Amino acid sequence: MRYKLLLSLSILLVLILSIRHFQQELSQYEITPPTAEAVVTEPTEVTVEPPPPETEPAPVPTLTTAKLVAVGDILVHSSVYQDAAMPDGTFDFTPMFEQVKPFIESADLAIANQETMIGGKEIGLSSYPLFNSPFEVADALKDTGFDLVTLANNHTIDRYKDGAIERALAYWDQIEIPYTGSYASTEDRDHIRTLTRNSIVFSFLSYTYGTNGIPIPKDKPYYVNLIDWKQIQLDVERARQISDVIVVSMHWGNEYELHPNTLQQDLAQRLSDLGVHIIIGHHPHVLQPPAWVTNAKGHSTYVMYSLGNFISAQQGIDRLLGGIGGIHVVKTELEGNVSIELKDPFFIPTLTQYKNWKNFKLIPLDWDHEHTLRVANHMRTRITDLSILHAH
Repeated sequence: MRYKLLLSLSILLVLILSIRHFQQELSQYEITPPTAEAVVTEPTEVTVEPPPPETEPAPVPTLTTAKLVAVGDILVHSSVYQDAAMPDGTFDFTPMFEQVKPFIESADLAIANQETMIGGKEIGLSSYPLFNSPFEVADALKDTGFDLVTLANNHTIDRYKDGAIERALAYWDQIEIPYTGSYASTEDRDHIRTLTRNSIVFSFLSYTYGTNGIPIPKDKPYYVNLIDWKQIQLDVERARQISDVIVVSMHWGNEYELHPNTLQQDLAQRLSDLGVHIIIGHHPHVLQPPAWVTNAKGHSTYVMYSLGNFISAQQGIDRLLGGIGGIHVVKTELEGNVSIELKDPFFIPTLTQYKNWKNFKLIPLDWDHEHTLRVANHMRTRITDLSILHAH
């Protein structure tokens, strides 16, 4: 009994000593209750960074394109208009152009060199050397899809004393086909013709080397534009102010020569130096190979030195072969700046076909035609990658 009592007292003593030791350990850590001042703390300043500015999207250039085509001489000899004569006294030339019409209509712009003035039958139709053609030639060209005609050539004033020029210009105005190179007045001459296609503004000028020795009336110098360099410089500068693309038609060169002469090449270079984009050549009555001409600033000009005869009654295969020359024009606009690029030139060979001075027709050549390869090789003399398009 005594033993159990001693054991209990020992255990109790150990517990008391343990509690006192715990209290001593706890007293080392002073816990101070928070004061009011300690509870109220200064707010933490948080800096909020502004979002980064939105990145402006890079400007996107605006590109537009247009396809321009041109043909050579519309040379209306008497056998051509006689073949177009109808029983009622009118003329219908539209069947002659029927097979080439799709190629002309497919272009955004189509230009023809009207070699003979269309003064109409009322003043008497005539052939070489002093031409005057029916009004209906113009109707056929419009029906085929041509948009503008050039009139400065060596036959422009053939019949001016009979009123052929005024009558012709009035008829072009009546059917709303613009013309260049021959004019009704000084004011008319000073009005540079422009046409807009797909937001690209084209201007058109036209000049000839001469008028077959027929003097231009001194009181009417506007009847025909001669190759006068000072005047050309002024005209090109004015055209530059109102258009994106400058197109100049030149009646130049030597008849029946298959390659451009030195003067043609010199004039082409000078026109390129002025900033002309496209040159359409005629007068040789045969095809001459096109070329690129570049000026010192890197500006390139596409030169169709001669597109030959488009339709005529001349004889000899070289004078019956012609074609449709073409070029694609690309306009790029970026932040107010405009640039023009010419690309992918092409040529479509054609043949004027007739028999016994009747049934005149313009035929687009296919690759199987006996003359197609020769024409293709000739036209690629200066531009080896010139595209030769063909029927079928």
